[in-house]
Amino acid sequence: MNVPRSHENRLRELETMVRVTRTLTSTLDLERLLRLIIRTAAELVNSQGASIILHDRRTDALVFRAAYSPKSDALLNMQVPIEGSIAGTVFKTREPLIVQDPQADPRHYDQVDRAIEFETHSLLAVPMLFKERPIGVLEAVNKQDAPFDQHDVQTLSTLAAQAAVAIENARLVTELQEANARLAELDRLKSDFIAIASHELRTPLGLILGYASFLREEAEGATSAQLDKVLQAALQLKGLIEDMVNLTHLEAGNAELHLSEFALQDLIRETVAAQQEFAASKTITITPSLPAAPVNVRADREKIGIVLNNLLNNAIKFTAAGGQVRISIRHQPGMVAISVADTGIGIPPDELERIFDRFYQVESHLTRHTGGMGLGLSIARGMVELHGGRIWAESVLGRGSRFTFTLPLLTKRAPT
Repeated sequence: MNVPRSHENRLRELETMVRVTRTLTSTLDLERLLRLIIRTAAELVNSQGASIILHDRRTDALVFRAAYSPKSDALLNMQVPIEGSIAGTVFKTREPLIVQDPQADPRHYDQVDRAIEFETHSLLAVPMLFKERPIGVLEAVNKQDAPFDQHDVQTLSTLAAQAAVAIENARLVTELQEANARLAELDRLKSDFIAIASHELRTPLGLILGYASFLREEAEGATSAQLDKVLQAALQLKGLIEDMVNLTHLEAGNAELHLSEFALQDLIRETVAAQQEFAASKTITITPSLPAAPVNVRADREKIGIVLNNLLNNAIKFTAAGGQVRISIRHQPGMVAISVADTGIGIPPDELERIFDRFYQVESHLTRHTGGMGLGLSIARGMVELHGGRIWAESVLGRGSRFTFTLPLLTKRAPT
């Protein structure tokens, strides 16, 4: 059966459009998309050239981003004013426009022709809309076999609609990648600052602690009380520096585990004893609820001690005077779970995941009241995960919180 030539052309157009649509939806490379669109535009309407002019929101001008013509390179990044140009008219009205004799049209921005030594004899421009918002204009120039007609308008408008979605998606991905790169650089600078600051602070702090301890032994009366405050502040600063050092090692991925076998009950009792003075100052009761039989693990004793100390210190800080903190152990298949529960202020449900992020504080006024840099929980998570365990929080606002972390149980080896 013979197919009329007009039908053949239409089928060829549809095949081209399907092929282009597949490509537009499968790539996020913006430059490749632009080149494909202008080549396809020129092919579909049989024009000498085509171009994509996108709106630059920073300058509020239209800018050539891609061109398919004898001197296309010279067009790139050339600006076209919104007022006083055919492209600007289409951009503002959001309606396609055929100009059969641009040289006689006062809206024709002839500076483009002069800049590339080109003469535009006919022009078809259609708006590129994304969610009803104009983002640019798709143009075809100098139709080669006949004047531009409504069929060309429909064809180019269909391509422009698909192209607008693809371009905006590619733009969003590019912006996201650039934002992520900036965040990564800021994160690296912050990590470098932490590493340098913690290293440089350790030496002078050691001297302060040494001299303050010596003077405290010799002092009496009011001087002794003042030196106690100096020592307390210096020890607090020492703890902050140690947190920064631990965080630096965890982030760099060079934190090492020094494994040994020990009973969790012994380490918990030591940690509770170290925090008793702080708890007593707030009349808070710490109650360990531990099984009689030893619960043995193979872990880095110092690092698990830091986890326990951070969780216990956190529980005491955010529990009001007269409250309670409870530490317990329970078995899970192949694991042991250690929980630190308090009767403190609790944590809002939408904050439970973020509290383990570096420098994150639930509320700024609580931070000012209790102190700290928001590193303790982040360090605890990093050290637990180094051991192959996990850590999480449960809370009821106004009634308290419970932090739990798991460690692999020490299994008895079969005799050889």
